[in-house]
Amino acid sequence: MAKQLPYRTLQEIFHRFHAAEPEPKGELEHVNAYTLVVAVALSAQATDAGVNKATRALFRIADTPEKMLALGEEGLLEHIKTIGLYRQKAKNVMKTARILVDEYGGEVPSSRAALQSLPGVGRKTANVVLNMWWGHPAQAVDTHIFRVGNRSGIAPGRDVDAVERAIEDNVPAEYQRHAHHWLILHGRYTCVARKPKCAACIIRDLCEYEEKTL
Repeated sequence: MAKQLPYRTLQEIFHRFHAAEPEPKGELEHVNAYTLVVAVALSAQATDAGVNKATRALFRIADTPEKMLALGEEGLLEHIKTIGLYRQKAKNVMKTARILVDEYGGEVPSSRAALQSLPGVGRKTANVVLNMWWGHPAQAVDTHIFRVGNRSGIAPGRDVDAVERAIEDNVPAEYQRHAHHWLILHGRYTCVARKPKCAACIIRDLCEYEEKTL
């Protein structure tokens, strides 16, 4: 685990991220808050590309909890059977649809606590929805962010909660909104797990990682 980078270094890092991609976007396809909740829940232990491939046809016919209930669990299974853990995920999606219809009038709640009360929706999923749909500066720490945060010194922490706190406590306020997307994309395409592409990294001179590749 690298040591926490100083504030001025973080300012420069996120200035560079912003200059390279001012409005970073999540890669999960969705058409509204509900389909975003479903997509993020389905993405656990799966790739965004795999989820997108499965949900394109699904969301054309089931883009509200009411339509999902009408489709039914068997109909849902046919659409998502290429996704890992699809049977349990299907059960959670159907339970969530029922709760949203019965308790929230078919609308997705905008509070973290309410979101986390939904089946299959953990803190990471709730933070993604809060950030991507409502624009909250919520930090959804996945494996990419955990790796980048610890490897670089941007947000070191022994677990995902500690990394989330490190981002919230140390990343300059003006960059909080998009911080998790910059870090996810950096980890997905540059600071990859096995052979990080340090030669192509825009923050390589600021990063604390001792085993930089040539």
